[in-house]
Amino acid sequence: MAAPALNLASVREGGLSLEERAAAFDRKAQDLDPRRLIAAAIEEFRGRIALVSSFGAESAALLHLIASVDRSTPILFIDTGKHFVQTNAYREELTRHLGLGDVRPIFPGAQEVGRIDPKGDLWRRDNDACCELRKVRPLKSALEGFDAWFTGRKRMHGNARAHLPLVEAAAPHIKINPLARWSGAEFADYMSANNLPPHPLVETGFSSIGCWPCTAPVAPGDDARAGRWRGLAKTECGIHRI
Repeated sequence: MAAPALNLASVREGGLSLEERAAAFDRKAQDLDPRRLIAAAIEEFRGRIALVSSFGAESAALLHLIASVDRSTPILFIDTGKHFVQTNAYREELTRHLGLGDVRPIFPGAQEVGRIDPKGDLWRRDNDACCELRKVRPLKSALEGFDAWFTGRKRMHGNARAHLPLVEAAAPHIKINPLARWSGAEFADYMSANNLPPHPLVETGFSSIGCWPCTAPVAPGDDARAGRWRGLAKTECGIHRI
């Protein structure tokens, strides 16, 4: 069944704010499954929407859904220079396996890194500043050519994500979370049904995978993101504030 038109063009012409437009989209999205929501968003923002993917533990499902709708959708991968070697290998594997046509690694500026983090150990001293340098600023720059972007966030991750909408305003963009309502079982079933390869670190206890200095395995029963910045109050890298 074709995804219903979300008619955001008429909403824009009505002079509504970004927040009101996102709320209108979110209301329409309630009746859509993830694939139909993705299809509707790609149609609405044709040529102006991207997926930001970490190619981490839960990335394959959303990448597969995107590829099933439009393999040419830009995939932005924030290459911090601190990823596990397994993550970089997994990115290459999924790119081939899914036939992704436009994977764009984005990097922090070399001069800025040389000035702010010449020894590459900023994460030891100030992990917020490290995330800002290596993730937030590069992504903010890369998103300048887009009106909207997809994320893989889910309510099951808890904390600030527990009440995540399907569509939200993130000025100056609209942000779409197609898998927000998925449970762990739904994610596992989708991976199995579509024969998607897992991230190689999942079998060693990593349930959420970011940069190697700030990611650890989790114990059975732990929150999925318990291994991120373990022992610190920090729970997010900051890209979802832009």
